[in-house]
Amino acid sequence: MARRALITGITGQDGSYLAEHLLEQGYEVWGLARGQANPRVSRMRKLLSDVQVVRGDLLDQGSLISAVERVQPDEVYNLGAISFVPMSWEQAELTAEVTGMGVLRMLEAIRVCSGVSRGGSSASGQIRFYQASSSEMFGQVSETPQTERTAFHPRSPYGVAKAYGHFLTQNYRESYGMFAVSGILFNHESPRRGAEFVTRKVSLGVARIKLGLATELRLGNLEARRDWGFAGDYVKAMHLMLQAANPEDYVIGTGRMKSVRELVEAAFAAAGLDWERYVVTDQTLHRPAEVDLLCADPKKARAQLGWEPSVSFDELVAMMVESDLRLLSDGADPDDDSWP
Repeated sequence: MARRALITGITGQDGSYLAEHLLEQGYEVWGLARGQANPRVSRMRKLLSDVQVVRGDLLDQGSLISAVERVQPDEVYNLGAISFVPMSWEQAELTAEVTGMGVLRMLEAIRVCSGVSRGGSSASGQIRFYQASSSEMFGQVSETPQTERTAFHPRSPYGVAKAYGHFLTQNYRESYGMFAVSGILFNHESPRRGAEFVTRKVSLGVARIKLGLATELRLGNLEARRDWGFAGDYVKAMHLMLQAANPEDYVIGTGRMKSVRELVEAAFAAAGLDWERYVVTDQTLHRPAEVDLLCADPKKARAQLGWEPSVSFDELVAMMVESDLRLLSDGADPDDDSWP
Protein backbone atom coordinates (compact mmCIF):
# COMPACT_ATOMS: atom_id res chain seq x y z
CA MET A 1 0.00 0.00 0.00
CA ALA A 2 1.08 3.59 -0.67
CA ARG A 3 2.45 5.52 2.27
CA ARG A 4 0.13 8.23 3.49
CA ALA A 5 1.21 11.78 4.41
CA LEU A 6 -0.72 14.58 6.10
CA ILE A 7 0.49 18.15 5.47
CA THR A 8 -0.57 21.23 7.42
CA GLY A 9 -0.05 24.46 5.48
CA ILE A 10 -0.84 22.59 2.25
CA THR A 11 -1.95 25.79 0.48
CA GLY A 12 1.36 27.59 1.10
CA GLN A 13 4.58 27.64 -0.90
CA ASP A 14 6.26 24.76 0.96
CA GLY A 15 3.08 22.71 1.22
CA SER A 16 2.54 22.80 -2.53
CA TYR A 17 6.10 21.78 -3.40
CA LEU A 18 6.12 19.08 -0.73
CA ALA A 19 2.80 17.67 -1.96
CA GLU A 20 4.15 17.50 -5.52
CA HIS A 21 7.31 15.75 -4.35
CA LEU A 22 5.46 13.20 -2.24
CA LEU A 23 3.00 12.45 -5.05
CA GLU A 24 5.98 11.80 -7.33
CA GLN A 25 7.27 9.37 -4.68
CA GLY A 26 4.00 7.44 -4.80
CA TYR A 27 2.44 8.76 -1.59
CA GLU A 28 -1.22 9.27 -0.87
CA VAL A 29 -1.23 12.95 0.17
CA TRP A 30 -3.73 14.66 2.44
CA GLY A 31 -3.82 18.37 3.23
CA LEU A 32 -5.24 19.90 6.39
CA ALA A 33 -7.50 22.89 5.70
CA ARG A 34 -9.72 24.98 7.95
CA GLY A 35 -12.76 24.86 5.68
CA GLN A 36 -13.82 23.49 2.31
CA ALA A 37 -15.05 26.98 1.29
CA ASN A 38 -11.52 28.37 1.66
CA PRO A 39 -10.65 29.86 -1.79
CA ARG A 40 -7.01 28.83 -1.40
CA VAL A 41 -8.18 25.21 -1.08
CA SER A 42 -10.11 25.53 -4.34
CA ARG A 43 -6.98 26.77 -6.14
CA MET A 44 -4.93 24.00 -4.56
CA ARG A 45 -7.41 21.39 -5.82
CA LYS A 46 -7.02 22.68 -9.38
CA LEU A 47 -3.23 22.52 -9.30
CA LEU A 48 -2.83 19.42 -7.13
CA SER A 49 -5.89 17.39 -8.04
CA ASP A 50 -4.55 14.21 -6.46
CA VAL A 51 -4.31 15.75 -2.99
CA GLN A 52 -7.17 14.91 -0.65
CA VAL A 53 -8.37 17.47 1.90
CA VAL A 54 -9.36 16.88 5.52
CA ARG A 55 -10.81 19.54 7.78
CA GLY A 56 -8.80 20.70 10.75
CA ASP A 57 -7.43 23.78 12.47
CA LEU A 58 -4.17 24.25 14.38
CA LEU A 59 -6.20 26.30 16.88
CA ASP A 60 -8.55 23.39 17.60
CA GLN A 61 -7.17 20.29 19.35
CA GLY A 62 -10.26 18.18 18.73
CA SER A 63 -10.24 18.81 14.99
CA LEU A 64 -6.60 17.68 14.74
CA ILE A 65 -7.34 14.44 16.58
CA SER A 66 -10.26 13.82 14.21
CA ALA A 67 -8.07 14.57 11.18
CA VAL A 68 -5.31 12.19 12.28
CA GLU A 69 -7.83 9.46 13.09
CA ARG A 70 -9.45 9.81 9.68
CA VAL A 71 -6.26 9.98 7.59
CA GLN A 72 -4.21 7.43 9.56
CA PRO A 73 -0.98 8.95 8.21
CA ASP A 74 2.45 7.38 8.20
CA GLU A 75 4.00 10.85 8.18
CA VAL A 76 2.81 14.28 9.33
CA TYR A 77 4.47 17.46 8.07
CA ASN A 78 3.59 20.49 10.18
CA LEU A 79 4.17 23.46 7.86
CA GLY A 80 1.19 25.54 8.97
CA ALA A 81 2.13 28.85 10.61
CA ILE A 82 1.71 32.61 10.64
CA SER A 83 4.91 32.86 8.64
CA PHE A 84 5.32 36.51 7.62
CA VAL A 85 7.75 37.84 10.22
CA PRO A 86 6.70 41.54 10.19
CA MET A 87 3.08 40.52 10.77
CA SER A 88 4.08 38.67 13.94
CA TRP A 89 4.51 41.99 15.77
CA GLU A 90 1.03 43.11 14.71
CA GLN A 91 -0.59 39.76 15.56
CA ALA A 92 1.70 38.44 18.27
CA GLU A 93 -0.96 36.47 20.14
CA LEU A 94 -2.28 34.77 17.00
CA THR A 95 1.30 33.97 15.97
CA ALA A 96 1.89 32.33 19.36
CA GLU A 97 -1.32 30.31 19.09
CA VAL A 98 -0.83 29.05 15.52
CA THR A 99 2.96 28.93 15.09
CA GLY A 100 3.75 27.87 18.67
CA MET A 101 0.77 26.20 20.32
CA GLY A 102 -0.27 24.64 17.01
CA VAL A 103 2.81 22.41 17.26
CA LEU A 104 1.74 21.23 20.71
CA ARG A 105 -1.78 20.46 19.49
CA MET A 106 -0.51 18.44 16.51
CA LEU A 107 1.98 16.51 18.61
CA GLU A 108 -0.76 15.73 21.12
CA ALA A 109 -3.09 14.59 18.34
CA ILE A 110 -0.42 12.18 17.07
CA ARG A 111 0.38 10.97 20.59
CA VAL A 112 -3.27 10.35 21.46
CA CYS A 113 -4.12 8.64 18.16
CA SER A 114 -0.97 6.48 18.37
CA GLY A 115 -1.64 5.46 21.96
CA VAL A 116 1.80 6.67 23.03
CA SER A 117 2.31 7.10 26.77
CA ARG A 118 5.13 8.58 28.80
CA GLY A 119 8.01 6.29 29.53
CA GLY A 120 9.21 5.97 25.97
CA SER A 121 8.12 3.57 23.29
CA SER A 122 9.98 2.54 20.18
CA ALA A 123 10.09 5.14 17.42
CA SER A 124 9.66 2.41 14.81
CA GLY A 125 6.15 1.87 13.46
CA GLN A 126 4.90 5.23 14.76
CA ILE A 127 3.53 8.20 12.90
CA ARG A 128 6.62 10.19 11.95
CA PHE A 129 6.39 13.94 12.60
CA TYR A 130 8.21 16.80 10.87
CA GLN A 131 8.23 20.29 12.41
CA ALA A 132 9.08 23.27 10.22
CA SER A 133 11.55 25.16 12.39
CA SER A 134 13.18 28.36 11.16
CA SER A 135 16.52 30.15 11.01
CA GLU A 136 14.69 33.11 12.59
CA MET A 137 15.14 31.25 15.89
CA PHE A 138 18.83 32.18 15.76
CA GLY A 139 18.01 35.88 15.49
CA GLN A 140 20.89 37.82 17.00
CA VAL A 141 23.41 35.15 16.14
CA SER A 142 26.17 34.05 18.50
CA GLU A 143 28.26 32.45 15.75
CA THR A 144 28.41 32.22 11.96
CA PRO A 145 27.58 29.98 10.23
CA GLN A 146 24.78 28.54 12.35
CA THR A 147 24.65 24.81 13.13
CA GLU A 148 22.25 22.50 14.94
CA ARG A 149 24.06 23.43 18.18
CA THR A 150 24.02 27.23 17.80
CA ALA A 151 22.15 29.01 20.60
CA PHE A 152 18.81 30.67 19.82
CA HIS A 153 18.19 34.39 20.31
CA PRO A 154 14.98 35.11 18.37
CA ARG A 155 14.23 38.73 17.50
CA SER A 156 10.53 38.55 16.64
CA PRO A 157 7.34 36.98 18.01
CA TYR A 158 7.54 34.62 15.03
CA GLY A 159 11.05 33.49 15.98
CA VAL A 160 10.01 33.01 19.61
CA ALA A 161 6.99 30.92 18.59
CA LYS A 162 9.15 28.78 16.28
CA ALA A 163 11.65 28.22 19.09
CA TYR A 164 8.82 27.01 21.35
CA GLY A 165 7.67 24.55 18.71
CA HIS A 166 11.23 23.38 18.11
CA PHE A 167 11.93 22.65 21.77
CA LEU A 168 8.53 21.01 22.17
CA THR A 169 9.28 18.66 19.29
CA GLN A 170 12.53 17.67 21.00
CA ASN A 171 10.66 17.23 24.28
CA TYR A 172 8.08 14.85 22.79
CA ARG A 173 10.87 12.87 21.14
CA GLU A 174 12.73 12.53 24.42
CA SER A 175 9.69 12.08 26.70
CA TYR A 176 7.58 9.74 24.57
CA GLY A 177 10.07 8.16 22.17
CA MET A 178 8.19 9.67 19.24
CA PHE A 179 9.82 9.93 15.82
CA ALA A 180 9.68 13.73 15.83
CA VAL A 181 12.20 15.90 13.99
CA SER A 182 12.70 19.58 13.21
CA GLY A 183 14.18 21.02 10.06
CA ILE A 184 15.80 24.38 10.78
CA LEU A 185 15.28 25.81 7.32
CA PHE A 186 16.97 29.00 6.21
CA ASN A 187 15.23 31.36 3.77
CA HIS A 188 13.81 29.41 0.86
CA GLU A 189 11.95 31.11 -1.97
CA SER A 190 10.20 30.45 -5.27
CA PRO A 191 7.68 31.95 -7.70
CA ARG A 192 5.04 30.64 -5.26
CA ARG A 193 6.26 32.80 -2.38
CA GLY A 194 3.64 35.25 -1.04
CA ALA A 195 3.76 38.76 -2.45
CA GLU A 196 4.49 40.25 1.00
CA PHE A 197 7.90 38.53 1.36
CA VAL A 198 10.93 40.57 0.34
CA THR A 199 12.14 38.22 -2.40
CA ARG A 200 8.74 38.20 -4.11
CA LYS A 201 8.27 41.90 -3.44
CA VAL A 202 11.50 42.47 -5.35
CA SER A 203 10.68 40.14 -8.25
CA LEU A 204 7.20 41.61 -8.61
CA GLY A 205 8.57 45.15 -8.34
CA VAL A 206 11.11 44.48 -11.07
CA ALA A 207 8.43 42.95 -13.30
CA ARG A 208 6.11 45.93 -12.79
CA ILE A 209 8.87 48.40 -13.61
CA LYS A 210 9.96 46.41 -16.68
CA LEU A 211 6.37 46.38 -17.98
CA GLY A 212 5.80 50.07 -17.27
CA LEU A 213 3.36 49.40 -14.42
CA ALA A 214 5.50 51.11 -11.74
CA THR A 215 8.35 53.60 -11.50
CA GLU A 216 9.96 52.68 -8.17
CA LEU A 217 10.44 49.90 -5.63
CA ARG A 218 10.43 50.83 -1.92
CA LEU A 219 12.45 48.58 0.41
CA GLY A 220 13.73 48.61 3.99
CA ASN A 221 17.15 47.40 5.15
CA LEU A 222 19.28 46.62 2.09
CA GLU A 223 22.21 45.41 4.17
CA ALA A 224 20.46 42.49 5.92
CA ARG A 225 22.11 39.26 4.82
CA ARG A 226 20.39 35.92 4.35
CA ASP A 227 21.08 32.40 3.13
CA TRP A 228 18.57 32.04 0.28
CA GLY A 229 17.71 28.81 -1.53
CA PHE A 230 14.96 27.27 -3.66
CA ALA A 231 11.91 25.94 -1.80
CA GLY A 232 11.60 22.98 -4.19
CA ASP A 233 15.02 21.77 -3.00
CA TYR A 234 14.23 22.24 0.68
CA VAL A 235 11.05 20.14 0.77
CA LYS A 236 13.13 17.19 -0.39
CA ALA A 237 15.20 17.60 2.79
CA MET A 238 12.00 17.46 4.86
CA HIS A 239 11.11 14.11 3.30
CA LEU A 240 14.62 12.73 3.77
CA MET A 241 14.53 13.56 7.50
CA LEU A 242 11.54 11.28 7.98
CA GLN A 243 13.20 8.43 6.08
CA ALA A 244 16.26 8.39 8.37
CA ALA A 245 16.85 5.54 10.78
CA ASN A 246 16.83 7.83 13.82
CA PRO A 247 14.96 11.08 14.55
CA GLU A 248 17.34 14.05 14.53
CA ASP A 249 17.18 17.77 13.81
CA TYR A 250 18.92 19.31 10.80
CA VAL A 251 19.97 22.75 9.56
CA ILE A 252 19.02 23.21 5.89
CA GLY A 253 20.54 25.97 3.76
CA THR A 254 23.10 26.71 1.08
CA GLY A 255 25.90 27.95 3.34
CA ARG A 256 26.21 31.14 1.27
CA MET A 257 25.00 34.61 2.28
CA LYS A 258 23.63 37.35 0.06
CA SER A 259 22.46 40.82 1.10
CA VAL A 260 19.10 42.29 0.16
CA ARG A 261 21.15 44.71 -1.98
CA GLU A 262 22.63 41.76 -3.90
CA LEU A 263 19.14 40.29 -4.29
CA VAL A 264 17.98 43.59 -5.79
CA GLU A 265 20.99 43.82 -8.10
CA ALA A 266 20.44 40.27 -9.40
CA ALA A 267 16.70 40.79 -9.92
CA PHE A 268 17.06 44.02 -11.88
CA ALA A 269 19.95 42.54 -13.88
CA ALA A 270 17.72 39.60 -14.84
CA ALA A 271 15.34 42.13 -16.42
CA GLY A 272 18.12 44.21 -17.99
CA LEU A 273 17.58 47.19 -15.67
CA ASP A 274 19.79 49.38 -13.46
CA TRP A 275 18.48 48.98 -9.92
CA GLU A 276 19.85 52.31 -8.65
CA ARG A 277 17.41 54.19 -10.89
CA TYR A 278 14.36 52.65 -9.25
CA VAL A 279 15.00 51.51 -5.66
CA VAL A 280 14.03 53.79 -2.76
CA THR A 281 14.96 52.90 0.84
CA ASP A 282 12.19 53.47 3.38
CA GLN A 283 12.93 53.51 7.12
CA THR A 284 9.31 52.63 7.94
CA LEU A 285 9.89 49.20 6.39
CA HIS A 286 12.62 48.25 8.89
CA ARG A 287 11.76 45.65 11.54
CA PRO A 288 11.47 46.75 15.21
CA ALA A 289 14.33 44.33 16.03
CA GLU A 290 16.37 43.48 12.97
CA VAL A 291 18.07 40.18 12.18
CA ASP A 292 21.15 41.25 10.27
CA LEU A 293 22.93 38.03 9.36
CA LEU A 294 21.87 34.42 8.86
CA CYS A 295 24.01 31.72 7.24
CA ALA A 296 23.53 27.95 7.44
CA ASP A 297 26.09 25.22 8.03
CA PRO A 298 24.36 22.26 6.31
CA LYS A 299 27.22 19.78 6.76
CA LYS A 300 25.14 17.38 8.87
CA ALA A 301 22.35 17.20 6.28
CA ARG A 302 24.88 16.67 3.54
CA ALA A 303 26.67 13.90 5.40
CA GLN A 304 23.72 12.04 6.92
CA LEU A 305 20.89 12.69 4.44
CA GLY A 306 22.85 13.17 1.23
CA TRP A 307 20.98 16.43 0.66
CA GLU A 308 22.37 19.16 -1.59
CA PRO A 309 20.69 22.27 -3.04
CA SER A 310 20.44 22.18 -6.83
CA VAL A 311 19.37 25.76 -7.70
CA SER A 312 21.85 28.63 -7.32
CA PHE A 313 20.98 32.08 -5.98
CA ASP A 314 21.18 33.74 -9.41
CA GLU A 315 19.07 30.96 -10.97
CA LEU A 316 16.46 31.36 -8.23
CA VAL A 317 16.21 35.13 -8.65
CA ALA A 318 15.99 34.87 -12.45
CA MET A 319 13.31 32.17 -12.10
CA MET A 320 11.20 34.45 -9.90
CA VAL A 321 11.56 37.53 -12.11
CA GLU A 322 10.72 35.58 -15.27
CA SER A 323 7.69 34.03 -13.58
CA ASP A 324 6.37 37.40 -12.45
CA LEU A 325 6.94 38.93 -15.87
CA ARG A 326 4.76 36.17 -17.34
CA LEU A 327 2.20 36.54 -14.55
CA LEU A 328 1.76 40.30 -15.00
CA SER A 329 1.90 40.09 -18.80
CA ASP A 330 -1.05 37.69 -18.63
CA GLY A 331 -3.00 40.18 -16.50
CA ALA A 332 -3.08 37.96 -13.41
CA ASP A 333 -3.39 39.39 -9.89
CA PRO A 334 -0.20 38.57 -7.92
CA ASP A 335 -2.02 39.15 -4.62
CA ASP A 336 -4.64 36.41 -5.10
CA ASP A 337 -2.43 33.69 -3.51
CA SER A 338 -2.53 31.54 -6.63
CA TRP A 339 0.46 29.49 -7.74
CA PRO A 340 2.15 29.98 -11.10
